[in-house]
Amino acid sequence: MPYFITGGTGFIGRHLVKQLLARGERVYVLVRAGSGARFERLARDCADRGGLLSLIEGDLGAPGLGVSAADRGALLGRITHLFHLGALYDLSAQDAELTRSNVAGTQHALELAHEVRAGCFHFMSSIAAAGRFAGVFTEEMFEQAGALDHPYFRTKHDAEALVRAACRVPWRIYRPGMVVGDSQSGEMDKIDGPYYLFKLIQRVRDALPRWTPLIGAEGGYANIVPVDFVAAALDHLAHVPGEDGRCFHLTDPHNHRVGEAINLFAAAAHAPTLRLRLDAHLSGALAAAVRLPRETLAPLRRALDELLAEAGIPPALVRLFNHPTVFTATRAQSLLEPAGIRVPPLADYAWRLWDFWERRLDPDLNPAARLRRAVAGKTIVVTGGSSGIGRATALRLAAAGARIVLVARDADKLEQARAQILAGGGAASLYSCDLAEPSACAELLARLAAEQPPVDILINNAGRSIRRGIDATYERFHDYERLMRVNYFGAVRLTLGLLPSMAARGAGQIISISSLGVLTNASRFAAYNASKAALEAFTRCASGEFADRGVRFTVVNLPLVRTPMSAPTKIYDGFKLLEPEQAADMVCDAVVRRPERVTTGLGTLAHVVEALAPRINRAVMSESYRMYPDSRAAGGPAGQHEEMSPDARRLSAVLRDLHF
Repeated sequence: MPYFITGGTGFIGRHLVKQLLARGERVYVLVRAGSGARFERLARDCADRGGLLSLIEGDLGAPGLGVSAADRGALLGRITHLFHLGALYDLSAQDAELTRSNVAGTQHALELAHEVRAGCFHFMSSIAAAGRFAGVFTEEMFEQAGALDHPYFRTKHDAEALVRAACRVPWRIYRPGMVVGDSQSGEMDKIDGPYYLFKLIQRVRDALPRWTPLIGAEGGYANIVPVDFVAAALDHLAHVPGEDGRCFHLTDPHNHRVGEAINLFAAAAHAPTLRLRLDAHLSGALAAAVRLPRETLAPLRRALDELLAEAGIPPALVRLFNHPTVFTATRAQSLLEPAGIRVPPLADYAWRLWDFWERRLDPDLNPAARLRRAVAGKTIVVTGGSSGIGRATALRLAAAGARIVLVARDADKLEQARAQILAGGGAASLYSCDLAEPSACAELLARLAAEQPPVDILINNAGRSIRRGIDATYERFHDYERLMRVNYFGAVRLTLGLLPSMAARGAGQIISISSLGVLTNASRFAAYNASKAALEAFTRCASGEFADRGVRFTVVNLPLVRTPMSAPTKIYDGFKLLEPEQAADMVCDAVVRRPERVTTGLGTLAHVVEALAPRINRAVMSESYRMYPDSRAAGGPAGQHEEMSPDARRLSAVLRDLHF
């Protein structure tokens, strides 16, 4: 009983092919021209029975699947089972693309089934064919489908309707739930469905202690099934006699609430869980907001879009957060149970899905490759690029293929930095400039416009710092002025000079290097934090004004970094400071992800504490001010900087990211 399968090189298809080959019959796999490598991978995976695999060249988009006349003749009367799995499983795809793949592709598969006189046409539908039906949806139901308000739902429903109405050979229909990785190995081939939430869960885990109680919505229903169950069930049900003309749900008997499923994955990740899950109507309100027309409540819509983009969640997925449909699989389960084919509980294999994702699919696993994709061929200006954080960042970006423009005051150090970049095979130009001087800044902008390609990314890193208590600056107003000239006015001048070109091109990024001290209001850094806070305020305002013109603004709040700027404060010799290369990692993360802010976990916590309980933050800063003296460079008494008290050492060890 030879088999023919479309989508055989896809994720579900590969698992099904292995099941079919185990029956010892030939399997013909439809493969698009130019996709031979995918067939070769399938053959390697099935090495023990690869001799039973045959490639048939064709295309879902062509009548009769584009199978040649010679191949059609060879298949005539020989195909006992034709499995049509080929489709576009993508909630974010466009309507026309989904219609072409899912509806027209099914029509073309039916044409071939009729022409070769297939024994049975097996159609892989989806629970999406039920639309947004409110209530219990059984295997016998079809016309009762709820709102088909998404192109994927509609096209799967239309394709199934086509099989029911137009198929002239015996047929069977299968509706799997949301298919995830293998329940034994965790193997998955792409980010899809619940996997879109994994990065958010990971970020929460990295930012908050596991015991942190979180509040969320209970949500609607999410029926999740592993691919190995789907393949085994499909293979078995296709061979049960007397079941033609029926539909089978390949679903989990336990319809999880979205909040419940999130908690299972959060537990697998050792992340905080939703301790309080509110009524499902709240997630319904969010889903409704995501569906608002763009002209309705535009600011709210834009805010939601940005929130989802930051979390890496497609807006279409939010519609499923309050999905109202519960699926039963009475017929399928009655036939699968005697064969020992059951859906394993999600709680038993969620950890395997998470483990595989974190080891193999996490987009952050190969930061070097991600950075190359983000910056290759782009022109990036790095101020303060002759040493410290700027130099380390420039070296990293140049190695990833960016064209670096180094800006700093010291020409000799600039030459040394450029020599390092060139030695590593990178490209760099240098400009000696004192950004505190308006005329020098204007000259720099003119030269950049005349001599360089349009700037894609500006990294405002140049800066000065003063660690000195306010009571030691009563007569030193110039401390505040000189920090504002470099840290704020210099950065803003350069930003204003480069923004028009970025806005005109509809692309660009401004990254401003700031301090964790802005989030903590660190004592002894009033002048420095004020200048950086001003830059942050400017950045936040500009971010809103330019977001719809393709220009992104990012603030990087760095903890203490061991650079020439921190060297005069000798007590820092006893601190475990960040190295410039570690700071460069955070800056490169800003380049790749383009978020509003990049900081450490302690920085995030300090930001929250300052907003919710400022007295706690004030108490910590007050004690630190008392425990740590001014350095000799800032006018502190000689000798006091040489040794820290035991209490000071303990505090710096616990809160090592903070400025003291």
